[in-house]
Amino acid sequence: MPTATDPDISALLDRLRTGDRRALARAITLVESSKLDDVARAHQLLDAVLPLTGRARRIGISGPPGAGKSTFIEALGLHVTGLGLSLAVLAIDPSSTRSGGSILGDKTRMADLAQAPAAYIRPSPSRGALGGVAERTREAMLVCEAAGFDVVFVETVGVGQSETALAAMVDLFTLILSPGGGDELQGIKRGIVELAELVIVNKADGDLLGPAQHLAAEYMSALSLLRPLSPAWRAEVALCSALRREGIPEAWAIMERHRAALAATGELERRRRAQSKGWLWRQVTEAVQAAIQTDDATQALAASLEREVEAGTLSTAAAAHRLIEAFRAGSSRARA
Repeated sequence: MPTATDPDISALLDRLRTGDRRALARAITLVESSKLDDVARAHQLLDAVLPLTGRARRIGISGPPGAGKSTFIEALGLHVTGLGLSLAVLAIDPSSTRSGGSILGDKTRMADLAQAPAAYIRPSPSRGALGGVAERTREAMLVCEAAGFDVVFVETVGVGQSETALAAMVDLFTLILSPGGGDELQGIKRGIVELAELVIVNKADGDLLGPAQHLAAEYMSALSLLRPLSPAWRAEVALCSALRREGIPEAWAIMERHRAALAATGELERRRRAQSKGWLWRQVTEAVQAAIQTDDATQALAASLEREVEAGTLSTAAAAHRLIEAFRAGSSRARA
């Protein structure tokens, strides 16, 4: 097993393997940091923890605002920990596009779960990252697995076209909906529905029970027309009332059946391998973009090209090509 050479990282890794919560919080902060020194140390830590990962259930949970995602996660989390499993929740809060700040109120919204000894809740700001996840959510998930958690939930900021980022890091993408929002099928992007292998219609109680049943029937019909993501599993729809904690054991049973079905055919391992490869190229893209934006040779050109693009005198495709060519030329000169 790889070991960290930095004494501080080695000590952090040793504490992390024992499930030390302070070490876990420090490790996640490290992998989320954008400071140059921290990035190098984070890479060392991640290389060392890789052999400790892969055993946890990875479940993504998303849905429109007001669907009751946090209430559902708390109810499901209490059920999971009641079964003797340990749970980490990575709750991604939206960051303001103006101030960069975020609410980070998930521990308040999940007060009962936050007090459960076997649960750990980590709110992180999205910082404008696409896909409803923070830039380093996948790395934070791996750190949680290395700390020994049996289950990791990733709750996203909501529903959007780029939610594929969440589906590309979890075993099961779960969509939470609630009745009473008008034409629900039109209100949710089709691409998100195609990613969901489990749809939970929440708030199925009281006066909303009938509408919830109707919405569930609509989604069952719609999902039956879509091609399954895996030959081992066809998407399912379930009802629950997270507030009353009804239908929660049934939802967890579906999640467990999904995992068993994918594991039995080797699909789970193949999916994770494909996800790792996809995240490699996503990070390459991010690194190249960051390198171009901070390269002295291209900064002046970039400002000029931006003005031309804004003025409508140059296409974005041509501007991007010129910027990349300038960066490549500068890199070639640096290597010469």
